[in-house]
Amino acid sequence: MTFFFRAGRLGLAALLTGACALSMNAAQAQTPSPIRVVPTTPEPVVTIEAPPPPEPVSLEGERYVAMGSSFSAGPGLRPAKPGPYPRCGQSQNNYPSLLAERFGLNLTDRTCSGAMTTNILGPWKEIPPQIETVTPQTRLVTITIGGNDLNYIGNLFSATCHFRNANRAPGSKPRTCNAVRTPQNVDYARVEMQLNEIVRRVRSQAPRARIVLVQYLTPLPPAGQLCEATPVSPEHAAIVRTIGKRLGEITDKVARERGVLVVEMNIASKGHTPCDGENAWMIGSPAGYDGSLGLQWHLNLAGMRATAQDISWWLINSGIKEINPPAYGDAPEVQSEDGAATIS
Repeated sequence: MTFFFRAGRLGLAALLTGACALSMNAAQAQTPSPIRVVPTTPEPVVTIEAPPPPEPVSLEGERYVAMGSSFSAGPGLRPAKPGPYPRCGQSQNNYPSLLAERFGLNLTDRTCSGAMTTNILGPWKEIPPQIETVTPQTRLVTITIGGNDLNYIGNLFSATCHFRNANRAPGSKPRTCNAVRTPQNVDYARVEMQLNEIVRRVRSQAPRARIVLVQYLTPLPPAGQLCEATPVSPEHAAIVRTIGKRLGEITDKVARERGVLVVEMNIASKGHTPCDGENAWMIGSPAGYDGSLGLQWHLNLAGMRATAQDISWWLINSGIKEINPPAYGDAPEVQSEDGAATIS
C-alpha cells in the first residue's frame, strides 16, 4: 500500500494509545473525552504510457562484408559462386548470400575455405587480407573464424581416415592419414587474441558497422551417440568436442568483452548433427557419399538456411528491417537471450 496508508495506521495506533490514557483520566475525572480518527487520503494513481517502438531501420543497398572460413563459404554446396578465388569454394547458397538477399544488402563475400584468423588480418598467398574490404561505408560484418587455427574440422577428416583404416577389409591397403591434433592452451590463447584484434580492426575501419560473430555448427552428436554418418572413434570424437567447446567459449568471451553480437549456432545445431537424419544441418562422412549436398563435414543447404535464419532473427529484433522474407522455413527454433551479447 501507499506511504500515506502506513502513516495513517501509525497515526491510528497513536490515537488509540492516547485513548487508553484518556479513558483512565476520564475514569478518575468522570469527564469522558471523544476520540476522532481522520481517514487517510488514497495516493493518486499516475498512468504513464510507454512510447511506441521505433520504426525498423532499413539497410537496403548498404555494404555488407562477410569474412570467415568454410563454414561461411559453403564449399561444394551448389550452385558455386563465381569469383576471383575459386579455391575459396563459395556457394550462392551460403549464409552471407541468403542474408544479403533477405535484407537487401550489397554483399562483399570474402569468406574462404581453409582460412585462419591470420588470413582475415593478412594475405594468404594470392588472396588479399579479408579485412581490407571493410570500409567506413560498411554497415554489417559477419565473421565465422578460428576453427582452422585449431584443426577443428580438419581433425574430423583425419579421424575418419584412421577409423576406416582400422575397419578396412582384410588384405586392403591402408590410406595415409594425418594425425589428429590436440591443441594446446597457447593455441587457444592465440585464437582469442586474434579474434579480439579482428573485432578491434573492424570497429576502427567501420565505426557504424554491426559486427556479428557466428559460431561453428556442432558436427558430432553427444558421447555414445555416434552413427554411420560420423565414422570416427570415441577417442577422436572427444578431442573434436573439446575443441568445439573451447572455441565456442572463446568466441562468446570476445563478443561479451567487445560488446558485439554472437549467434550461437553451436547450441542451435545440437539436435541437427549428421546423425539426426532429415533434421541434419551438417553432412558427415557416410560410406559412398557422392558429394552432391556439399563437402563432407560441412553445412548442407538446411544448415546454411538455419544459420541465416538465426542471424536474421537477431538483426530483426535489434531493429533492422527485413526486405525480402524467405520462402523457406520458420523462425529459428533454438535461440535464447543468452545467445547474444550487446549490439555494437
